[in-house]
Amino acid sequence: MRRLLLAAAAAWSLAAAQPHSAGECREGGDFIRNAALSRDAGATREFFVGRLEDDMLAIRSYPPALRWFVHDTADEAFLRAEVQAVFDVPAASELHRDAFLERCARRAERLAASGG
Repeated sequence: MRRLLLAAAAAWSLAAAQPHSAGECREGGDFIRNAALSRDAGATREFFVGRLEDDMLAIRSYPPALRWFVHDTADEAFLRAEVQAVFDVPAASELHRDAFLERCARRAERLAASGG
């Protein structure tokens, strides 16, 4: 039983510490672009962030390796801040997407350089 728990903990830590791939960053960028489009269509910050929080709560029920983008609490904080910026500093949807892609790539590089 102890080995099973240790293996599960090791698998969780490896999955949680992985930097996002280029594909995940692109998918995240599309999500951010869609957040800006929702904002432009009338969605409020409170509504959109509330839905994001609900989604992240549901995602936590999956093992980290099976989660979309938010593998751990640091990923949640990163995505939450990016969504909040869409509403706090409005810009064109493509500008938000491009800025997100740049920040996501830099973050992935830092995580890779630090070993996770």
